[in-house]
Amino acid sequence: MSEHSAIVVNGVSGRMGRMLVQVIAASGAAHVIGALERPGHDWIGRDLGLCLGGAANGVIVSGDPAQALTGAHAVIDFTAPAATVALARVAARMKVAHVIGTTGFAPDDLRTLAKIARTGVMVRAGNMSLGVNLLTALTRKVAQALDADYDIEIVESHHRHKVDAPSGTALMLGQAAADGRGVSLKDAGVRARDGITGARERGSIGFAVVRGGDIVGEHDVMFAADGERLILRHVASDRAVFARGALKAALWAQGRAPGEYDMMAVLGL
Repeated sequence: MSEHSAIVVNGVSGRMGRMLVQVIAASGAAHVIGALERPGHDWIGRDLGLCLGGAANGVIVSGDPAQALTGAHAVIDFTAPAATVALARVAARMKVAHVIGTTGFAPDDLRTLAKIARTGVMVRAGNMSLGVNLLTALTRKVAQALDADYDIEIVESHHRHKVDAPSGTALMLGQAAADGRGVSLKDAGVRARDGITGARERGSIGFAVVRGGDIVGEHDVMFAADGERLILRHVASDRAVFARGALKAALWAQGRAPGEYDMMAVLGL
């Protein structure tokens, strides 16, 4: 790993893109050498520093992934599924590690990413924070320890602008619970309840979604039985926790063998 790793940020004008630029600049371990935006964006061709309201820094925002990734060690990507899949192909071809915080992928997208990862290094996680990944590990352990007398419910809350539901983190937690129980999340998961639903099916894993205000991210995993409830909770109050995790993944991924990794691997969990 280079002491001054060269990083590209995709979706640099977004909330996470801006945060990533700040965190990378403050890290002392890496610097931003490229910035990507969707074709037609009004930042393309302009100096990134000026776009962010500061001094010029010589990084020109590009709409061309191959151009932006030239000379990079890693690219960090919190955008949209279609854009991420397209970028994954370029990153693999150019041997640039691809850190993916994008959520909302369709099953076909995930199959495509898995195929691309045969020739490229990819770190993909529904959530990049240390706390959430510890919560995931705990969820798996608790689900393994408690039988189906304990109903599992995952409640997640995010800001009004989030476009996918349940969140990628909630689905990651649901998968951990299903793995702990030794069941398929596809079969056990309940995404919505409305009307006369009947009694809760034993062994199901429920999801509830809240959207409002500027909530950064809150996730509860509830194990509810007769007479008691165990609730595991993570609250994010600052997007910087996700940016720091993504940078950690980008530094860790450099020099790895091709494959699709997750934050559990990055954190040694």
